Amino acid sequence: MVNTLELVLALLAGAVLVVGIFRSLNLPPVLGYLMVGAAVGPHAMNLMPDTGGARYLAEFGVVFLMFTIGLEFSLPRLYSMKRIVFGLGAMQVLASIVLAMIAGRLGGLGWGAGFALGGTLAMSSTAILSKLLSDRLELDSRQGRETIGVLLFQDLAVVPLLILIPALSGPADALFETLALATAKAVALLSLVLFFGQRVMRTWFFYVARQKSAELFMLNVLLITLGLAWLTEIVGLSLALGAFLAGMLISETEYRYHVEEDIKPFRDVLLGLFFVTVGMFLDVGQIILSLPAVLAMLAALLVGKFLIAGAASRLLGSPQGTAARTGLWLCAGGEFGFVLLSQIDEARLLPAALSQVVVAALVLSMLLAPLIVQASEKIVLRLVPSEWMSRSLQLTSIATQSMFVDKHAILCGFGRNGQYLGRLLEQEGITYIALDLDPERVREAAAAGETVVFGDAAKRETLMAAGIARASVVVITYADTDAALRAMSMVRACRPDVPVVVRTADERDLEKLQEAGAAEVVPESVESSLMLASHALALVGIPLPRILKRIREIRAERYHLLRGIYRGGEHLHEESLEERQQVRLHSVPLEAGAYGIGKSLAELRLKELGVEITAVRRQRIRVVDPVPETRLELEDVLVLLGTPSQISSAETRLLKGV
Repeated sequence: MVNTLELVLALLAGAVLVVGIFRSLNLPPVLGYLMVGAAVGPHAMNLMPDTGGARYLAEFGVVFLMFTIGLEFSLPRLYSMKRIVFGLGAMQVLASIVLAMIAGRLGGLGWGAGFALGGTLAMSSTAILSKLLSDRLELDSRQGRETIGVLLFQDLAVVPLLILIPALSGPADALFETLALATAKAVALLSLVLFFGQRVMRTWFFYVARQKSAELFMLNVLLITLGLAWLTEIVGLSLALGAFLAGMLISETEYRYHVEEDIKPFRDVLLGLFFVTVGMFLDVGQIILSLPAVLAMLAALLVGKFLIAGAASRLLGSPQGTAARTGLWLCAGGEFGFVLLSQIDEARLLPAALSQVVVAALVLSMLLAPLIVQASEKIVLRLVPSEWMSRSLQLTSIATQSMFVDKHAILCGFGRNGQYLGRLLEQEGITYIALDLDPERVREAAAAGETVVFGDAAKRETLMAAGIARASVVVITYADTDAALRAMSMVRACRPDVPVVVRTADERDLEKLQEAGAAEVVPESVESSLMLASHALALVGIPLPRILKRIREIRAERYHLLRGIYRGGEHLHEESLEERQQVRLHSVPLEAGAYGIGKSLAELRLKELGVEITAVRRQRIRVVDPVPETRLELEDVLVLLGTPSQISSAETRLLKGV
């Protein structure tokens, strides 16, 4: 018999390997967790026959997930999107449940089983879709807003569904009484917590934060989350509801974002373990035998949700093209489907064979989701004949703006930076055409007389309509590197000789963008430092021509002087794994016995390791860009520039000669 610790270790080992492969292939990691569970479960290799311990631990993954949803719960945001969230979102979820109940009844299932199945299939993947929307710069598009609104409602709908599904397993005559009691408890607890808890929570977090202890702050977050989860459990409700309430309480305080960062590691790890335990009950053999049923369920899921979401969008007044796009974005299943399915399995509402079919269909739909989104434009053009006319009108609008202009600037994005740039260009008498994907911003700016049109800078036809053949410069004003690279690739394909200026947040992606063909890359953090320096130097009496010369030299050298920073401990929680591999500065003191003492920089050959020596400090003297002939002495301090792995190798050579 496998104990709980051995079980968790085995699951984690498999998860690290498979999820790493899935991430490298840009596939959702949740699918990797499910695959691990399926491989080690009782229906495959049978390495983990006893899953009780892991299931209990994995339940906390759902707790932390609901906590983060509570953190994102914002009444002002919901109010601003109330028409989409409570209109489109409610129609999509309720219609999916009703349709599943009818289909289930025709197939011999009870109304309760149909209700639970409908709630499971109604969910879409917030993690996958939000990332895809962000990557494709469609968060502000009409279909993007509709998709986010529906996802918000689905997140909220999970809370009552987690309460309702266990109640459905009870006797039919006691169902109403059970639901009424659960609803009364939830309302009473919600009212009590929100009425009294808000004031108490703000005061309590202020007291904890005053102690300036990260450890105490983390312990307090765990106490609040698990404490409220325990409170809801002892009154007969779900752990997830208590965690959701905890998140709601903290969301209205100034500590929300700090809490979200602290809780994220717990949520991701435990939720991953939860999906592993779900996957353990996947019977691959049964799924293969039931492959026609799986494919039928998959087709019903994709087509049904596409029609429901598209019809709901159309009822709210969206154009046919937008409604079709919204339907395509939302047609796949989501991770909350697995959460609800685990509740359904515990309540034994569905036959085991049907449960296997549903899980398999959800997994396949999530695999297909990125492909469906990628092909969405082609599908819409085939399904919606009027979309050709709409697309033609859009391109005609762009072409009309650019028809009589020459040597103009094309601004990709008309946000804050794009608008500021447009005003400066206008002051100099330079014509510009701005492309933006926010319809509200385009409408208001165009009404005010700005030369801005709705269009995607990453599409060839849009750039051609904007007159890229006659443009003198293209400026990418958004700081999203991936989106900038896509736009730049299309600009280069249309006209290789036009100069492209790209904005980026900092110097990390500077070389990548330059290699992609950018004539100039403007890192925001570096340029703001230059402006701070210029003002400070002017105030201490440095002549303005000298300051301007220095700034020009730094820019001409591609910000070489300002590359890398010293990473302090406060940055560690902010950095992703990829960010921790970025170039940085590091100081290495040469103490007695160090290999580098008495040797020149040339002899040490640190450049072979990819490391640059930016400075050498000797006593109180600091030499910037030392010459290769410089011989090192005892107590010298070398300032190295490179990635963490490169710096580690260089430090080992300096100290040990390896």
